[in-house]
Amino acid sequence: MSRILIVEDEAIIRMALRKLLERHEYIISEAESVREATNLYDIHDFDLIISDLRLPGAPGTELVSLTQQKAPDHTPVLIMTSYASLRSAVDAMRLGAVDYIAKPFDHDEMVETVKRILNATPRHIAANEPDNNIKKTQREMIGSCEAMEKLFHQISKVAPTNASILIEGETGTGKELVARAVHNDSQRAKNELICINCAAIPETLIESELFGHEKGAFTGAASQRDGLIVSADEGTLFLDEIGELPLEAQARLLRVLQEGEVRPVGSTKTQKVNIRLLAATHRDLHERCKQGLFREDLFFRLNVIKLDVPPLRARGNDIVLIAEALITRYCETNGKPPLALSNHAKQTILHYSWPGNVRELENTIQRAVILCEDNNEIDSSLLNLEVNERFNQQQQAPSSSTQPVSEELSLEDYFQRFVLENQDKMSETELAKKLGVSRKCLWERRQKLGIPRKKNTQ
Repeated sequence: MSRILIVEDEAIIRMALRKLLERHEYIISEAESVREATNLYDIHDFDLIISDLRLPGAPGTELVSLTQQKAPDHTPVLIMTSYASLRSAVDAMRLGAVDYIAKPFDHDEMVETVKRILNATPRHIAANEPDNNIKKTQREMIGSCEAMEKLFHQISKVAPTNASILIEGETGTGKELVARAVHNDSQRAKNELICINCAAIPETLIESELFGHEKGAFTGAASQRDGLIVSADEGTLFLDEIGELPLEAQARLLRVLQEGEVRPVGSTKTQKVNIRLLAATHRDLHERCKQGLFREDLFFRLNVIKLDVPPLRARGNDIVLIAEALITRYCETNGKPPLALSNHAKQTILHYSWPGNVRELENTIQRAVILCEDNNEIDSSLLNLEVNERFNQQQQAPSSSTQPVSEELSLEDYFQRFVLENQDKMSETELAKKLGVSRKCLWERRQKLGIPRKKNTQ
């Protein structure tokens, strides 16, 4: 199947175009800008790029220039624009765009244009070829929200350095995935990444595990043993939940960072090591320093660079993307046919608070896939989530004046209905945000469709 990248900053258009092309069995990826597209993907690995002409930051024609760097087998770029003029069409084609289509586009015209371009510029891909369009930073991390885009950018900046990094975030947000992304994008990627959860090892054993021990150093030490720090020599050591590390072990770790040497328990000799330290915690280490539970000098050594991992509830539609990826994984591992989330199930996971973050979502999806008896989709009942009461009432008692959104609904019809149904309870700013457009664009579409703005009678 052909792979298509949609670059469009208006969410409503991006969503409708994605559904349209997915119904024709194309594999779709999305981005809101040229910068996001190049940060998240290798644009040369797509069979076609469909891009709006006017985007935040660089224009869509910038993608034409970037793809042509891999001539002659470059990815064709189809340009869309709401500003349907001969000048913009000619300019786009002159720069190398394969074709041009005006918005609002006709669905049949779009599908026929895509088919024609792909048939004219075939880029054969083996069925079992791995998906290499995602950069290493995102190989195991899914997300396109603003917070995750910022995190990916930070990782790409700090990974090639040797600086210590403190990764903060709630339990279950994927801090270890961030550590792996940093290691994989670093100069130490060919060497070991050693991961250890400080909260999972008894306090009496943590020093031995980290620093190693000599034979007879304590009861049960029948032989000499290197610690995990030595095992990570020339590589990366990731200490998860470092806030639980005992004070004495903190002092030993500080010496490793300051002097680049480790002394095993029960030994009088030191050994030189070259490690990069990544640490993670869900606790406020600064507050623990005030309480005397964490060494301030170690905190300063760790906190050279801080990466914040956002909670799942703050990641918007990323929740659905992650859920869909997990469904694919668990369908494969459990021998199930491909499944999809029902529309109600999608709304349910978007309205749930996810106190356990990605880890809780993973468990929820795994259970739903195993229990699902439907050959097509997972309904919200299988998720077993307690969403807020107001959301349940809205879902269980739909208004007689509204109907479910049809996948065949045109962009203009969807826009008009959404505005009419929500303008009494939303401000213009809120409406524009939900639709993924600017206030100016909202006003222009009101004028075009003849939807008067609701006057405030208060």
